[in-house]
Amino acid sequence: MNLFFPLILLSIILIIFLIKPISTKGPPIPPGPYPWPVVGNIFQLGKMPHVTLTALAKTHGPIMSLRHGAHLMVVGSSRAAAREILKAHDRALSGRFVKREFKIKGSKLHNISIGFAEECNDQWKNLRSIGRSELFSAKAMESQSSIRSEKITEMVRYLCSKEGSAVDMAEKVYVVVSNILSNAIFSVDYVDFDGEGVGGEMRKLIREFVVLALSATPNLTDVFPVLGDWDVMGTSKKCKGIFEKMYAVWEGIIEERRKQSSRQHDLLDTLVKLGLTNDQINPFIMELFSAGTEPTTLTVQWALAELITNEGPRHKLLDELEKEVGQDIVKETNLPHLPYLEACIKETLRLHPPAPLLLPHRATQTCQVMGYTIPKDAIVNVNLWAMARDPKIWADPLRFNPERFLVSGGPDYMGSNYEYLPFGSGRRMCPGQPLVTRMVPPIVGTLVHLFDWALPGDMGDPAHLDMQEKRSIKELPLRLVPKTRKLLKLVC
Repeated sequence: MNLFFPLILLSIILIIFLIKPISTKGPPIPPGPYPWPVVGNIFQLGKMPHVTLTALAKTHGPIMSLRHGAHLMVVGSSRAAAREILKAHDRALSGRFVKREFKIKGSKLHNISIGFAEECNDQWKNLRSIGRSELFSAKAMESQSSIRSEKITEMVRYLCSKEGSAVDMAEKVYVVVSNILSNAIFSVDYVDFDGEGVGGEMRKLIREFVVLALSATPNLTDVFPVLGDWDVMGTSKKCKGIFEKMYAVWEGIIEERRKQSSRQHDLLDTLVKLGLTNDQINPFIMELFSAGTEPTTLTVQWALAELITNEGPRHKLLDELEKEVGQDIVKETNLPHLPYLEACIKETLRLHPPAPLLLPHRATQTCQVMGYTIPKDAIVNVNLWAMARDPKIWADPLRFNPERFLVSGGPDYMGSNYEYLPFGSGRRMCPGQPLVTRMVPPIVGTLVHLFDWALPGDMGDPAHLDMQEKRSIKELPLRLVPKTRKLLKLVC
């Protein structure tokens, strides 16, 4: 401690007196709020930076810059800015800003990763190709279709057994999503509805990881670069502990698979057959679970909450489901005939994008965007949350209105409509989009179709459900009491 405080003081002096503002020969950097000495605008962002940045954009414009400790951060908050960042300058802005705590020795997350790879290099392309062919291709998804249907049926039976009792919907939806992914990767269930199984502690670990990944709080070494690799805040140690606990969940499965001669026809089988080491497999699988389970679970929760609190859209969806599905769960084969269900999911993702700022990009070279200079190594974000609430793009933007997605030629999931980018766009677009858009609609449709929902105890009408965001990762506490719909009791 006697050494720590003098170093902090020295860092402050160096930053104030030696580090000069960014200067460019061309156009200036984007405008923005005045930064505090040393820390920049960090403390202005708060717990929900996407909300704060939306307010700041009204003053400083659709593309602005802030100081995030020692880093320059550029934020685009309009359709035009998103198009410039994700299309016109996709190559120059395709790097990934990776927090220092994710670069700890042994994590390899920033090198052996799809989402967190610092560069779109050959290794990144190879991993993305493996994921696309083995998990997200039409053939791979079709081979797992019956598993997904089976896991949704198991959820229905569990909820039937809990009729009249309060259920934590986040935990139960997580079980479905987690087991769908674990079967695609390992051919095993990870957890049951009572929280038992090899992956019983996984959700807690994943949530800790997601909080660290999306948190606006920087590591002190981002503010004081002179500290180098010192883990002053203990975040690197915490990350390492999370990684090691996650890896321990499945390393036994990996070792057992290496000893087998027969094929399981899952992702792990492919990775072992390709000769990848555990150091290569572990971060890849960790990323798939982290990116695939928590955001998907949150999306299902928000969709269910919106449909519970909006009677008009709920009744329209029920009419569609009763006509097309009958007394059954919603299957993927039903989806082409359920346009209103798809519209409900799209509207949920508009209002509640799981990553409201996307994952941060990084400028791999200096470029000019909308008349401003984006210096090399600047952090670059796109504020989807701001765009979803822009009345210039969406009529009555705060209203849950699935009909806006029923218009012919309306926005799709593919990232080509820059006002609507729930999965991003360009090189860094989420590769799991095809799987997510097959998983979420049947789960949401089944929950609405087969159950009526009430709030626990004397908490009142479900229409009065608290819809306020709680944290930067858009947490929604959703405890509900299921009641099987009289017409459909046969399913249970």
